Amino acid sequence: MDFLRQFFAILRVNLSSVTARLGAVLTIIIGVACAVGALVSMLAMGIGAHRQAMADARPDRMQLVTAGTRGFQSNISRDEVTAVLDLPFIRKGVDGAPIVVLEAFVPVEGRRRVTGNRIYFPLLGVTPNITEYAPEIHFTEGRMFHRGLYELAASNPCVRQFVGFEMGAHRPIHGVDWTVVGHFDQGTGQQCVVFADVDTILSLFKRSSYNMIAAMLQSAQDDPRFRRAVEANPTLHLDVRSEPEGIEDAFKPLNALLNFASLFVGTIMAAGATLGAMNSLYAIVDARRQEFATLRSLGFGGAAIASSIVCESMLLAVPGALLGAALAWLFFNGLSASPFGFSFQLVVTPPLALLGIVWALGMGLLGGILPSIRAARVPLTTALRVN
Repeated sequence: MDFLRQFFAILRVNLSSVTARLGAVLTIIIGVACAVGALVSMLAMGIGAHRQAMADARPDRMQLVTAGTRGFQSNISRDEVTAVLDLPFIRKGVDGAPIVVLEAFVPVEGRRRVTGNRIYFPLLGVTPNITEYAPEIHFTEGRMFHRGLYELAASNPCVRQFVGFEMGAHRPIHGVDWTVVGHFDQGTGQQCVVFADVDTILSLFKRSSYNMIAAMLQSAQDDPRFRRAVEANPTLHLDVRSEPEGIEDAFKPLNALLNFASLFVGTIMAAGATLGAMNSLYAIVDARRQEFATLRSLGFGGAAIASSIVCESMLLAVPGALLGAALAWLFFNGLSASPFGFSFQLVVTPPLALLGIVWALGMGLLGGILPSIRAARVPLTTALRVN
């Protein structure tokens, strides 16, 4: 109890004298605000990218790939396609055929409108029933490609971001000129997607297998029964996942990269802010040496003095964290970004702000330890010195 009474008494004195040392206090708050603001704003990229990727995902849409592979490495034979078309629980289209989309991926080059930089993204070969599988596709100009022709349908983000996707534009792909015949929006997605006839793609690139099969189920409740039907078919060696699971899996590398960059930059800035807070606290302790020595001569313990300094450091970090999170929300929430050709908006959420506060408390704790030890070890004779 004596320790707690001493601790709160010293902490109350420390906080009441904040205005007398405003310069050092502001140094701590601003340093923490910069570190937290940088961390929160960069982590907001990962949150925004994940939300964008999952925006149109539906649990009644399934993805099938070769067992143990991802989309680009998958090789699905035509015999397996035939077997999938005969599986139960798949929804039928307006023509009575199963809504099953065959897909093949081919990398194509684009040149950004603003910077002129080159970037590669997949040309997606699909079957024409993609509009039944993804009813969120809405053509704003032109039409879907025709089977057997060298035609492309591009999403509107392609038109905005890259040159050469205007209506009627010709793009050379693998030595053949392809014509852009349509522009479309795809739900809330803001990604550049280019469709072409999958069989024309396979013929041009001399391939005989598909990368993925996408199937729409009669309902999301049919998911487990559909998986069992695939597993029970001895001719199929495919992994089955729902569309949300597939997007989540494909998003992991980008999410890991964004989080690593965020934490790397945040850690560097946190180290700088911590050192700045430590220097400011050292200056505060040195200016109050006689006061701390007097407290010790009056019976206050060194542990209570040290704990009050650490607690003060952590409390001063809180307004810095709130300020940094507020600035991140003000300047970066809703900001558009497109690293690696993937477009999304940054999203600053309350959990990110809470993470920023925890991060700031850690900086305050580390920054206050050494100055608190110095304050606790001030010699008692210092109290007798006359300035």
